[in-house]
Amino acid sequence: MKQKMDAHKIALMGLLIAMTIVLSRILGFETTFLKISFQFVPEMVMGMLFGPFWSGIGAGLADVIGMGFFAKAPYFPGFTLNAVIGGALYGWFFYRKEVKWQSAFLVTLINTLLITLLLTPLWLHMMYQVPLNWAFWSTRLLKAVIMLPVQTALLYYVGRAVPYKRLAKRFA
Repeated sequence: MKQKMDAHKIALMGLLIAMTIVLSRILGFETTFLKISFQFVPEMVMGMLFGPFWSGIGAGLADVIGMGFFAKAPYFPGFTLNAVIGGALYGWFFYRKEVKWQSAFLVTLINTLLITLLLTPLWLHMMYQVPLNWAFWSTRLLKAVIMLPVQTALLYYVGRAVPYKRLAKRFA
């Protein structure tokens, strides 16, 4: 269900987009073929507050704006699609719901399998003709194995700290 965006919601969305950009582009670790950041935290909060549609839009805007100001590689729309899908998934799993271990793990697993291990390698192959061999996959799999429990735990603890019931009433 889409919700109307008033000035307060737009301001909060802008703040979360800015946090996403800072965590992704400034504080994240990024090479041509691998990226580690904590941008999923404000994206999860977007999902909790705004639902799948607006959190997908917000994550996509964060990618485009972040790319415009802090480009480290050529722009490729596939990565914006990744951001939209990731943001929408957080909205789908957390919108007006209590954050549980199972949901934190499941959304992290889906993001890891779909975006980290499927779509991103496809985009890198299209952009740079990267061979999808074992050397390429080994670094991505290592990142996935390390980040899966870290991301799950962060989503759970941050999600539990956000007073979603009070915020849900305010944003209804």
